[in-house]
Amino acid sequence: MLPKMKDFDFSQKTVILRLDINSPLDPKTFKIIDNWRIEKAIPTINDLKEKKSRQIIIAHQGRPGEWDFTDLREHAHEIEKIIKERVNFVDDICGEKAINEIKKMEKGDIILLDNVRKIKEEMEKKTPEEHAKSDLVKKLSPLADAFVNDAFAASHRPHCSLVGFIPVLPSFAGLLMEEELEMIEKMLNFAERPRVFVFGGNKLDKIELIKSLIDRKVADKVIVGGALGNAFSKDESLRKIAEGKIVYPVDTIDGKDIGEETVKIFEEEIGKAKSIFLGGPMGVFEEKEYRKGTERIFKAIVNSGVFSLAGGGHTTAAIRMLRLEDKFSYVSTGGGAMERLLMGKDLPVVDALIKFKR
Repeated sequence: MLPKMKDFDFSQKTVILRLDINSPLDPKTFKIIDNWRIEKAIPTINDLKEKKSRQIIIAHQGRPGEWDFTDLREHAHEIEKIIKERVNFVDDICGEKAINEIKKMEKGDIILLDNVRKIKEEMEKKTPEEHAKSDLVKKLSPLADAFVNDAFAASHRPHCSLVGFIPVLPSFAGLLMEEELEMIEKMLNFAERPRVFVFGGNKLDKIELIKSLIDRKVADKVIVGGALGNAFSKDESLRKIAEGKIVYPVDTIDGKDIGEETVKIFEEEIGKAKSIFLGGPMGVFEEKEYRKGTERIFKAIVNSGVFSLAGGGHTTAAIRMLRLEDKFSYVSTGGGAMERLLMGKDLPVVDALIKFKR
């Protein structure tokens, strides 16, 4: 069983809270242009705040060497704006400055440490026991009473700050983590049939996932649009993955959106569903002239009135552009993490939380 926040008394305790607030930035100003992941982390922050916990927040932004690999000062401001309380950004992670600031904390205080990926050991793939010997864990864990992991979108990565504290501190899934896992489990195991899975975007590695969902009898029908759909239209051998269970485009607009005939076929299939999963746009939705297919299919899903789960970076961006985020039953923050679960695979963070449950 997954250890949850309700299993522990966090009242006035010092808590290391790992979040995934990795956000899209403006390439010119480096300001956050969509704070959705930050918003999704707020219930856990507020829950701990109400209990007067001292919160030491650890998070990342971008990857080393990429343009959006920045500090987390802007993220601290965003959290402050939402919770209307001071968030102390510390431009250090586990050095003397960070440790001194943590030691000065009073009950109810919140600290956001700098981008944890600035530490070389963070992104190394190791076991929780190996990561527990890292500088990060050895320096910060003695200062805390518990660890909460609410970084669902990063939970498929066996990184230091995600799994390293779990062997050494009482550790729990955050409220978002708990919710995400429940929703995906519902889609996989309990959602009403027929279950229709709608995939799009340009990642051809989803072919393995589609095959797995059909082979394991999770999906009753799979609809494919976007560049992925074009691949199925052109390649007969792909369609043989599951005769009669895959619905693919019959026409496109310049190969960048699904055509009118395809929209009608897709809408008809969506109308037969009792549960729907959405993972990917139907075309190059960022360009207005190629947005119609995505808009029509996404609206058909929310208007169907059935249980609908959506997830993935481009999917979420399109949903938010169309202002449909409140119309889906659930929109997941996860991409890779959600995909692992859909494949029937485990998540390193969840495995560690269960293994070391106290």
